[in-house]
Amino acid sequence: MRASAARVRTAAAGRRRPAPPSPPAAGRRPVAALSPADRAAVFLAMPTPYLVLDPDLVVLDANPAYLRTVRRTLAELVGHELVDVFPGSPVTAPDGGSPVRVSLERARDTGRPDTMPVQEYAVPDGAGGTTPRFWSLTSIPVPDELGRCRHLLQRVEDITEYVTDMARGVDEAARGEAWRRRVVEAESSLYARGVELQHARDAEAAAARRLAALAAVALEVAGAESVAELSHVVMTRGLSALGAHGGAVAVRRGPVLEMVITDGLGREAQELYAHLPLDGPLPASVAARTGRPVLLRDAAESLAYCAAMAEVARTTGCQAWASLPLRVGDRVLGALTLGWAAPQEFPAADRELMVAFAVQCAQTLDRLRVREAERETLVVVRGLAEALQRTLLTEPPEPEHLQIAVRYLPAAREAQVGGDWYDSFVLADGRTTLVIGDVSGHDQEAAAAMAQVRNVLRGIASALPGTPAEVLSALDRAMRDLAVGTYATGLLATIEAEPDGPVTGGGPRRLRWSNAGHPPPLLVDPAGAVRLLDTRPELLLGLDPDAARSDHELLLSPGSTVLLYTDGLVERRGPDLDEGAAWLVDRVTELRDLPLERFCDELLSELSGGTDDDVALLALRVHRDDPALAPAVSRGAAEPDGRRAGPGPGS
Repeated sequence: MRASAARVRTAAAGRRRPAPPSPPAAGRRPVAALSPADRAAVFLAMPTPYLVLDPDLVVLDANPAYLRTVRRTLAELVGHELVDVFPGSPVTAPDGGSPVRVSLERARDTGRPDTMPVQEYAVPDGAGGTTPRFWSLTSIPVPDELGRCRHLLQRVEDITEYVTDMARGVDEAARGEAWRRRVVEAESSLYARGVELQHARDAEAAAARRLAALAAVALEVAGAESVAELSHVVMTRGLSALGAHGGAVAVRRGPVLEMVITDGLGREAQELYAHLPLDGPLPASVAARTGRPVLLRDAAESLAYCAAMAEVARTTGCQAWASLPLRVGDRVLGALTLGWAAPQEFPAADRELMVAFAVQCAQTLDRLRVREAERETLVVVRGLAEALQRTLLTEPPEPEHLQIAVRYLPAAREAQVGGDWYDSFVLADGRTTLVIGDVSGHDQEAAAAMAQVRNVLRGIASALPGTPAEVLSALDRAMRDLAVGTYATGLLATIEAEPDGPVTGGGPRRLRWSNAGHPPPLLVDPAGAVRLLDTRPELLLGLDPDAARSDHELLLSPGSTVLLYTDGLVERRGPDLDEGAAWLVDRVTELRDLPLERFCDELLSELSGGTDDDVALLALRVHRDDPALAPAVSRGAAEPDGRRAGPGPGS
């Protein structure tokens, strides 16, 4: 009977391979199972009253003992709701309803028998009236192959004589042996019912404790930030809450399941079952492939499930298993597998807890996989944007008696490569041009717009031998005519030798610049004084092509350093612009005597932990002496992580 019942209980758990018949034990003759007709005869012959109902509490059948006890006919009961054929009761449930209905519904919904306190209910007396009687009632669920309640049994015992005689204080000795035997039977029955009731209450309390523990675990699961973290929470906290010996989280990766297995199942199992085929016979594969749970209550069921379970039992030491699909909508992402060293019954309440936990894990796993896909996409996008910027952030020229160093540091956030750029080139008339700019936005569109603005500016500066203000005005008109559709800050400067300067060797240089809404340049003079070349702010590029723009001039003596930068250097989290500018002046004062390449590296070193915005630097130094005496430097364009393309001794 146990093997047969076991096969019925697990029929819905996945594919089932029937176990070969066990040889009869010594001294026991093999017998055939009862036929349906024999089972019906047993039900009719039972001396204990039984009533059969469907889950909606409609009467389906009753044995003769029940009909004799309640003094009804089968025709009066079948097809009617129980509360209709037995209306009214001196006792009501807390909500005012029938306590019998409450008991039956509790058994139906929990999957566990429910024993009621003694009930009083009158039955017909055969003379047109009724007689009050006292009853002991037990509601028993009958599950189907999926574990759902298919029928309900109500076991009934009439204990009226015992209750009334006990109430009158009848002398047990006066009743004789028959009465004493009846009293013992009634008290034994009531004691057994009390034990059943206590066990049911204990089970409810244990389920409540597990539910509270799983609720706490669910909060941790929902906060997991990676599949590894999710697996750790499930494997450490979840298994403890469910009382499992060990377990695994299986994630579908095409035709394969990637398994994260707990230490409780052993190192051999972790190595042997690290990857499982999705079409394999083990419970985790079946649950992940079919979306149906697999429940194996003991060693017999596990070994009957598939031949491979013998090796699983040997390596893990577990005999009972539950594999639950990790399902989100119509998609099955994997499976949650739990193992126990001792047999398990898997009552309905425990199954509900495991399913609820699997649902929470599945939702978290789905969120993590979506985030993982987003990260992969962002890495690709960022790579494309960085590649575009690397092609645009070219090496600076090496004009006579001048040294130029450049750096670029992208924002720390994913796919935040965008619109910052620097540029430097020598015009046909000998002037060296310096450009720093920042196109609005931080994505591949901003990078593309930056490329347009940069290239148009190069073309205008080469074709128009004008001042920086005239070039920026022409750029503004070109952005309108070409429908670039973006805004940008920018600073354009030119460096040229003084007409009356020395023919050879170093000498002063004339700096001219125009500023379109960009942070001001910073100057370190030969004496080491540091100051911002702050001028009246002028309009950004892309707002008004007819806006007036101004040129500014300054004579740079040999030994001077000029720093151009984008706002990411000073607009750090926390400080406002004034504080950021003050920090920059102080920091440059500390670094002013360093070689130019090292000067740039040290200036960016405080941002090595990441920034919220891109940072571009362009630094110019006028040599004091003949260029042959100046330190050798690498003038390669910076890589997107802020490093130079090639090493140089300036660091």
